[in-house]
Amino acid sequence: MDKVLRSPDEAVARIPDGATLMVGGFGVCGNPENLLAALLRRGTKHLTVISNNAGIDDFGLGPILRAKQIRKMISTYVGENKEFERQFLAGELEVELVPQGTFSERIRAGGAGIGGFFTPTGFGTIVAEGKETRVIDGRNYVFEMPLKADFAFVRAFIGDRAGNLVFRKTARNFNPIMATAARVTFAEVEHLVEPGEIEPDEVHTPGIFVQQILHGTSYSHRVEKRTVRQPRG
Repeated sequence: MDKVLRSPDEAVARIPDGATLMVGGFGVCGNPENLLAALLRRGTKHLTVISNNAGIDDFGLGPILRAKQIRKMISTYVGENKEFERQFLAGELEVELVPQGTFSERIRAGGAGIGGFFTPTGFGTIVAEGKETRVIDGRNYVFEMPLKADFAFVRAFIGDRAGNLVFRKTARNFNPIMATAARVTFAEVEHLVEPGEIEPDEVHTPGIFVQQILHGTSYSHRVEKRTVRQPRG
């Protein structure tokens, strides 16, 4: 089955206002740049976005946030985006902050069909407000619900026309689990190959979880914070 899209605009045309969207990436690493640029061009609004962070002001989800296309963010870290801070403090953006490990497990649970889980993380804090708690083996736990989405945008290093994906190093981050937790997953890849060119043992995400695949172009390979050693003497 050939799942290849002709353009990123073909993908975002399927996403209606008010949709829930998972977006892979960690900081500026592993962002589905072509799909996000197309979403910005289309102007889809009132989105609920599930992503580790909202990019930075001029990259990733940042421009989409600035364009007021996002109604709610479910994230773990938002410290590098001044516009995110401004909208949140002004009451223009609904935000659900989730501990990062809990965030990952909620997405994994959503993809695995698990109805929820108990974790000690967040007990006794505002994270636990309104949630079921339980004592297990003498320790306090909080019940967390799974996270699922209508659509997911993920980015891989290599993909074939059947949707099998291979991720590269840190860009693997949240992308593989998000691919399993959405009703429709769009994967953009840096290198598109034919079925059979990826060794089965090297596949990180099987094509059964990917509905459409896009050969991305013009990646910026941004570095969020470059730190170099100061010369001695």
